[in-house]
Amino acid sequence: MNAHAADKAQMVLRDSLRNRGTAFSEEQRRALGLVGRLPSAIESLDEQAGRCYEQLSRRPTAMDKFIYLDMLHDRNEVLYFKILTDHLAELLPVVYDPTVGEAIKDWSRDYRVSQAVFLSVDRVDDIRESLQSFGLGAEDVDLIVCSDAEEILGIGDWGVNGVDISLGKLAVYVAAAGIHPGRVIAVNLDCGTNNTALLNDPTYLGNRHSRVAGERYDQFVDDYVKHAAELFPKAILHFEDFGPENARRILDEYRDEYRIFNDDMQGTGAIVVASVLSGMKVTHQGFADQRLVVFGAGTAGSGMADQLSAGMVRDGLSEEEAKKRVWLIDKQGLIIDDMPDLPNYQQVYARPAAEVSDWTRTDGRIDLLTVVQQVKPTILIGTSTVHGAFTEEVVSALCDGVERPILLPLSNPTERIEVMPQAAIRWSDGKALVATGIPADAIEHNGTTFTIGQANNALLYPGLGLGAVVSGATHVTDGMLLAAAEAVASQVDPTALGASLLPPVENLRASSATVAYAVAQAAVRDGVATQEHDDLTQAVQDAMWQPVYSNEQDV
Repeated sequence: MNAHAADKAQMVLRDSLRNRGTAFSEEQRRALGLVGRLPSAIESLDEQAGRCYEQLSRRPTAMDKFIYLDMLHDRNEVLYFKILTDHLAELLPVVYDPTVGEAIKDWSRDYRVSQAVFLSVDRVDDIRESLQSFGLGAEDVDLIVCSDAEEILGIGDWGVNGVDISLGKLAVYVAAAGIHPGRVIAVNLDCGTNNTALLNDPTYLGNRHSRVAGERYDQFVDDYVKHAAELFPKAILHFEDFGPENARRILDEYRDEYRIFNDDMQGTGAIVVASVLSGMKVTHQGFADQRLVVFGAGTAGSGMADQLSAGMVRDGLSEEEAKKRVWLIDKQGLIIDDMPDLPNYQQVYARPAAEVSDWTRTDGRIDLLTVVQQVKPTILIGTSTVHGAFTEEVVSALCDGVERPILLPLSNPTERIEVMPQAAIRWSDGKALVATGIPADAIEHNGTTFTIGQANNALLYPGLGLGAVVSGATHVTDGMLLAAAEAVASQVDPTALGASLLPPVENLRASSATVAYAVAQAAVRDGVATQEHDDLTQAVQDAMWQPVYSNEQDV
């Protein structure tokens, strides 16, 4: 074998999208210079997947499984996504939340290799060159997921370590909706970190200074958005796990000009809308009838408030009337307009001080129980990460106020959830319509089986992205988000006692196709579609990449 052939063989084996390992045929091995580089056996993809899944199953912990799958992804993406797609409900918590949070904590120490683009606030002149480093052209990218890792899941600021959140999100897009893995890019925006443990960790691989803010930060983000949009004009720019104030500012600044989507605000809000739509089928109410209390008023909580209040406006209320039906509670208690230094995303929902002047206060704060007793909410949402915050007294007060309240304790993982679903069903005597942020087993109560839906964004954002790609949407509109929520809610009948508010995650690809169809239709209605299809159902199916080896000999 000459040097050129040897180089060719090495390139194929190192290219995770082309490498088939033991599935290369004899002809392919000879053509690619792989003779003698692989064992004699020639396996099918199913045989490879069976062996790898058995190896995976022997890994004792979720983190061991994460590392195994991460290494497989870097070696053979088709095989990786075959396993992930075939076992998605089982492996979703491994490749994404909650296991990815633990992987992020040790990312620098355990660094292996990363198929991502790292952009540094200290080297803004490198942004364009870095984004071009994969050799992809203007027509070659459908989706870019970026994070500055300031607010990773429930674990906070993790700097460059947070790159795995972008990679994990892309893995779900591919497995759940068939976004092509060769047409996506993961990006980390390294702005420094305020995590002192990282700054003093000798193994840390990111910028060793405090997190940059203000005008310099804004310019960095602006340069990223403009370069990404210019280089890849058809790509959706997905923002993930930014700090709450930055997340809203960035979304407001760019969403009318670029293909921007923020999953923490828009995706989480939309999956809550889906839960509420299902709940209202039981209560026979509309959005205008709701009174919303959100416990935990950060990015996710305020995004939920935004989308539910928008639903109230669609249902006939004025914007001012809708805002009056929302109560936000954060660390300082009920958000009141005389509180100093309220972030912009809380100011719009701050209650007038005069309105609550005679409400009971504890240590100067108006607490959750008092708000529930005073407001009698129809919807109580938890995004606080305060485990056990929804006490028996709170749940009882909620049920005293309305017959069938919608109760959504959405914080995760389990040690951060506001109330365990078993307790919520027991304390409400089965009256509360419950969905959670964690997977939960069915619950038996007074002879009825209660199926608890998981308000998992994976039910929504992959299909939303696919629908945007199929339609060539120039923007992600509120109409597209609502269509996605309605499509998720349409997949269940919640009216029987104990029925789930949301579909299961076991068949996410079918669910994502349903969402994508509705989103593409909404893009046409909203006038942002650049592609229309005579047979939209087939167009969605054709757009979904399948984890199979191509039939071409020269791969």
